[in-house]
Amino acid sequence: MKVGILGSGEVGQALGRGFASRGHDVKIASRTPKSDALAKWQTQAKGKTSTGTFAETAKHGEVLVLATLGSAVEEVLRLAGPPNMAGKVLIDVTNPLDFSQGPNPGLFIGPNDSLGERVQRRVPEAKVVKCFNTVSNTQMVDPKFAGGNPEMMICGDDAAAKKTVAGILKEFGWPGTIDIGGIEGARWLEATVPLWVLVGSQIGRWDHAFKVVHG
Repeated sequence: MKVGILGSGEVGQALGRGFASRGHDVKIASRTPKSDALAKWQTQAKGKTSTGTFAETAKHGEVLVLATLGSAVEEVLRLAGPPNMAGKVLIDVTNPLDFSQGPNPGLFIGPNDSLGERVQRRVPEAKVVKCFNTVSNTQMVDPKFAGGNPEMMICGDDAAAKKTVAGILKEFGWPGTIDIGGIEGARWLEATVPLWVLVGSQIGRWDHAFKVVHG
């Protein structure tokens, strides 16, 4: 499968390594695709990798991953070009975190909208699935949690796209998914992330996740 990663930070690089290690053809996008940092990432990644502009990467991917800062989403989608994403699964990993008031973040969108919904409106012909935004980049691939791996909560409007993402999660080592419904569910997945940050600050580590348990 050809995978396009829109964003070259820690999240994009982690997911890119994960896809490449499973035999997928990965292209990662950056404003500076020939940078030393991405050259190092290519050297370390196991598998077929390349770098490119946002438009080149969006054209390349059969499945796309949006892994930028929340504040950069609109610009990245513009650079990638909505026509290049039409008909494709677009995994949205972004969060609308706002650190303007101090180290504990708030959200710059909500509670009646979300980045996931904005992405879907901006790229209406793509099949957006919110996923991976509630865990650390260190746990996105081959997760290892002391209490057992949780199911990943996802949402999106297209059932077939969510099935594709569920397959990717299985490939990456997750036990399954909890599908919370349409893309409007991104409001609540994104809203859990400031709480995730507060918990991490208290326990002094960033490899934790929330798990649904029941009697």
